[in-house]
Amino acid sequence: MKIVVLDGYTLNPGDLSWESLEKLGALTVYERTTEAEVCQRIGDAEIILTNKTPIIKETLAICQQIKYIGVLATGYNVVDVAAASGQGITVTNIPTYGTYAVSQFAIALLMELCHRVGDHSGAVLAGDWTNNPDWCFWNYPLIELSGKTMGIIGFGKIGQRTGHIAQALGMKVLANDINKYPELESENCQYVTQDELLAAADVIVLHCPLFAETRGIINAKNIAKMKDGVLIINNSRGQLIVEEDLRDALNSGKVGGAAVDVVSTEPIKLTNPLLQAKNIIITPHISWAPRESRQRLMDIAVDNLACYLKGEQRNVVKV
Repeated sequence: MKIVVLDGYTLNPGDLSWESLEKLGALTVYERTTEAEVCQRIGDAEIILTNKTPIIKETLAICQQIKYIGVLATGYNVVDVAAASGQGITVTNIPTYGTYAVSQFAIALLMELCHRVGDHSGAVLAGDWTNNPDWCFWNYPLIELSGKTMGIIGFGKIGQRTGHIAQALGMKVLANDINKYPELESENCQYVTQDELLAAADVIVLHCPLFAETRGIINAKNIAKMKDGVLIINNSRGQLIVEEDLRDALNSGKVGGAAVDVVSTEPIKLTNPLLQAKNIIITPHISWAPRESRQRLMDIAVDNLACYLKGEQRNVVKV
């Protein structure tokens, strides 16, 4: 079978190997693919792998020979799953590969808001400490997390891991999720309603998927329910935030700081409202990208396809 990877560069910029996929079929890897190139590059291939290149209904109507689409990510909204299912196409995704990397990065974003390590290091390198009359200085308020409350919206594997780290820092965790696991609750970790979380949290971390009910969950109405000076972390999905509303809340001081690794349109546009916000940290969607995490993703992608070729189901996306 012919296998086409439409956008392999971000997964493997050269530090991993495609050899395990090559053993499963005739492999062609493109670094990136534009919308206009999708059908031509798919050609007569039956196996398609994509990370962020959309595979829409119109593409599927043209490329009728496709039998399998492997999404090289956890989120699968780049594929019209309903249309694919209607054509008998199997769609898989990659769950849980980034649990450690993404939770680690969420905490890194929070730490940067609390300590501004990069800014202070830059100030020292620019000579500010050398020229300072005192033995220390700080350009931003420094925040201690012990005793504060972290609210986590989306308490799956990543949210749980972030919660464990937060508790190790002395924080109390409030969790909100449609699924509840009572065994996870303790003195310092409780499930609460969304409104209870918004009202009580000093730090709000988004670890939820993008669904109709979570799209724009950080909006003016919900921000008004939050504590003054709340910190917001998002390295899940950019569309979870109404960016104009967050900008306004940052600029007014209602939100004390925000750190995001994802935005509504990527790469970020110069017109993105968050670029005009105070106390904002933006990173270029790198939570998932440590080599160890990407290798895990590659391994799961290969396993998904190998199972499909044997007539077995592994990580199949349901409509």
